[in-house]
Amino acid sequence: MSGKGMRHVVAEAKESFVGAVKGTDESAVAVVDAVSDIMVHTLRGANAVGTELITVGAAAVTGVVQGVAEVGVAAGDAARSIMVGALRGTGEVGKATVETVSANAAAIVRATEEVGGNVGGAAKGAVEGAIDAARDLGMNAEEAASAAGSGALKAAGAIGSTAIGQVRNALVGTISGIRVVIKEPLRHERA
Repeated sequence: MSGKGMRHVVAEAKESFVGAVKGTDESAVAVVDAVSDIMVHTLRGANAVGTELITVGAAAVTGVVQGVAEVGVAAGDAARSIMVGALRGTGEVGKATVETVSANAAAIVRATEEVGGNVGGAAKGAVEGAIDAARDLGMNAEEAASAAGSGALKAAGAIGSTAIGQVRNALVGTISGIRVVIKEPLRHERA
């Protein structure tokens, strides 16, 4: 799918999210349900497989984060619900993998930074959401937490050193009773 196609996925996911939660209480349950529905619709409508399908899913997550910001909810606060909904929706269409978890966490962190949100809070929320959804995905909580933490840190590396520090600080210790172990080495790439 082209860059233009991905921008369309982002815009459509944003509009769908805003439409789905406008007039609701914007609770965590409403966010999870809306995101899950958006992921199902987006992934079923995509003519993609493998890595490209993961990229389409991450684009939908980016649009949802933008939609969250538009309705006035802090993206970092909604990250947990976004991750749970994204993984549930992905699981309805196919199989959510550690790559899916990592890509969605990265998309949450990148999009949160783009809307001026708290990237550390977004990273922690993404890990919490991955832990919450792990049992339904057929993976253990440690594996899901590690994948989400790695994705969040990779995205922070692309943003810059301040974001790296915020994400590392947010992932120190245990989250929801799970110690997050980052398996990927972090390399800060300069443009």
